[in-house]
Amino acid sequence: MHTTDILIIGSGVAGLSFALKAASFARVTLITKKKKADTATNLAQGGVAAVLSTEDRLDDHIHDTLVSGDGLCQEDIVRLVVTEGPERVRELAALGVHFQRGQRGEEFDLGMEGGHSARRVAHAKDLTGREIETALLAQVYANPQIEVLEDHMAIDLLIESKITGRKEGNDRCLGAYVLRRSTGEVETWRAHVTVLCSGGCGKVYRYTTNPDIATGDGVVMAWRAGAQVANLEFIQFHPTCFFNREAKNFLISEAVRGEGGILRNQEGHAFMQHYDRRGDLATRDAVARGIDAEMKKSGADCVYLDITHKGRDFLQQRFPNIYSTCLKYGVDISSQPIPVVPAAHYMCGGVRVDEWGRSTVGNLLALGETACTGLHGANRLASNSLLEAVVFAHRAALWLRSNWPELQAQNLPQVQAWRTGFARSIEENVLISHNWDQVRQLMWDYVGIVRTQKRLQLAARQLAPILAETTEHFHDYLLSPDLVELRNIVLIAELIIRSAAARHESRGLHYITDFPDKDEAQSGKNTVLEK
Repeated sequence: MHTTDILIIGSGVAGLSFALKAASFARVTLITKKKKADTATNLAQGGVAAVLSTEDRLDDHIHDTLVSGDGLCQEDIVRLVVTEGPERVRELAALGVHFQRGQRGEEFDLGMEGGHSARRVAHAKDLTGREIETALLAQVYANPQIEVLEDHMAIDLLIESKITGRKEGNDRCLGAYVLRRSTGEVETWRAHVTVLCSGGCGKVYRYTTNPDIATGDGVVMAWRAGAQVANLEFIQFHPTCFFNREAKNFLISEAVRGEGGILRNQEGHAFMQHYDRRGDLATRDAVARGIDAEMKKSGADCVYLDITHKGRDFLQQRFPNIYSTCLKYGVDISSQPIPVVPAAHYMCGGVRVDEWGRSTVGNLLALGETACTGLHGANRLASNSLLEAVVFAHRAALWLRSNWPELQAQNLPQVQAWRTGFARSIEENVLISHNWDQVRQLMWDYVGIVRTQKRLQLAARQLAPILAETTEHFHDYLLSPDLVELRNIVLIAELIIRSAAARHESRGLHYITDFPDKDEAQSGKNTVLEK
């Protein structure tokens, strides 16, 4: 049994930012299920949206976020995040994040992205996420109050009522059972506060821009522990994932369209004006649906993003990673349009939290993509995700510091070690891989960019036996990382389907042909699931 003050699950920008702040008054243990940089943050290309120019206004950023969220954003949260954002971006810069500076000596070179009314995206060319991750990890490793455990994977949360057999008022999280991947041993980690920062769930879909770790772990662990989850029907499909059979999950940044990239069909015709008056700079939900419609109309496997008119020098300077990666696969973006398709990218819903990042279970916080804060509503505005992560990491640390004496004084009861019983080693990994493939294809075919009630019903029906079989495997076999992830993938799929079936309207990222119009009576109403 291990004990720590604060247990953080996940090593993206939310987890690292929070760890640095919490380490000023507590001992922090941060676990990450693969390597420390295997995160969605590390893959983020665009940047951090914030009002950092005298030519921009907070009210404009708030307005753009609300428009993108399509009537489902929580306005007070939007105002809070946008207002606190500039200070958090400058804080990142002070921690060693090398954002691109303006050519005329401005503090930041600000990019333009879809859905924004002004240039407000602070970036490190097209490697912003990697730059942030690198800087924060250096700070974390230099801090003696923070312990980082790689290759450790959370299995389930320790919940007081399940451990003591009694429940008085709000239930309390006491830590987590954690699988050490290298040995297969299950460790018991007790903590006064547990923080879920485990990212999203893109791997539940066949095509995704997400890293392999994105299996919905934090959301389903919180759900199994009794926490509320919300708005899981709103899965953002990034419109422009590089279409190449050999390139795995490579994203073509939103900033390419922000710098003048034009989407064209097989015939070379620009088409986005037919689907949205904002054209190529429409929000992601509109662009993804436009591409999907264009592909279905023509039967083509992809569309093309054309930025050849900007010239090689500009493209190599502004998008060095995109330029070199595409060139490696035979596409010179200075002379050829980029083949692109939509792919699952971001989970706008998640564990329901308040303005301090607190879930509905005591001593359990959720930050970053794992959380549903009320900022994104039905559709996340480009580059608002890293912004949300650093703002809520700061706010959660403020709440924790002010309440730390009381939290630290709470008793941590003894917890039974993980019991394996008569479980045996799984000898045929096909039992896992077959179900994994079935779920991902099922979600892609039936619960994708465009949905129908019939498809959602079929998805639920076909998922049920997979869920039952996976539950059986979980109890019959010794745990492996693949089995833990399969259990989570199947459950997050079920929760997404349930949420989608509950919303009888089309809004933001949830487009269902049976209810093609937005129901104004549903404005501001979240889809909340609880046990």
